Amino acid sequence: MTESRDPLLLRNDQAEHATGPVVVIDVLRAFTTAAYAFAAGAARIYLVSGVGEALALKAALPGSLAMGEDRGLRPEGFDLPNSPVAAAAADLDGRTIVQRTSAGTQGVVAARRADRLWCASLVVASATVAAVQAAGGGAPAYVVTGDRPERGMLGEDDRATALYLEDVRLGRGHDPRTTAHAIRTSDEAARTLALGAGHVDPLDVEYALDVDRFDFAMEVSRDPLGLRL
Repeated sequence: MTESRDPLLLRNDQAEHATGPVVVIDVLRAFTTAAYAFAAGAARIYLVSGVGEALALKAALPGSLAMGEDRGLRPEGFDLPNSPVAAAAADLDGRTIVQRTSAGTQGVVAARRADRLWCASLVVASATVAAVQAAGGGAPAYVVTGDRPERGMLGEDDRATALYLEDVRLGRGHDPRTTAHAIRTSDEAARTLALGAGHVDPLDVEYALDVDRFDFAMEVSRDPLGLRL
């Protein structure tokens, strides 16, 4: 018998209550960018909440790079923006990355009670589902990090991704092109592409829509330096 209940979708401000397996989603663009960074050879990615925190950890880790954004824009002192195209083109072989974003990394930091925690986007969709299922913890909660009502954002891109992952998990038929179209035409995609040179690449959204481009999942662990992918 297959499960039929609706998935548990949470905002960042609800993530602290999530237990069991938790999947934190940021498709435009944090966890798409992280996946491309790993594919470009990054050894590990530390996820932090603040810009200052990211720069301090970068300074403490010789040879590391800071990657991400603040309200969509690359902060001063960051080596890479929150751009999958930029991450894919960078020489990251063996490098440690410190990532800070306004939505995605905030959800990870908030989900402190999760038993197991993954970061997800469409480019690692099936691999993430397989990892969640293999962990055996049951149905996951999904943190829809783009749902920020205080800023008038509904997170429709991350919500569509969460529903797609749940359909894959339950073996429901779902055409990924439908999800890709919903994200491509979302308000968040328009906001992303309007950020301008140095903060976004015109192909960032298309890179984010390449479903199952990578065959790895990105699980979060904690070590003495913090939260690590």
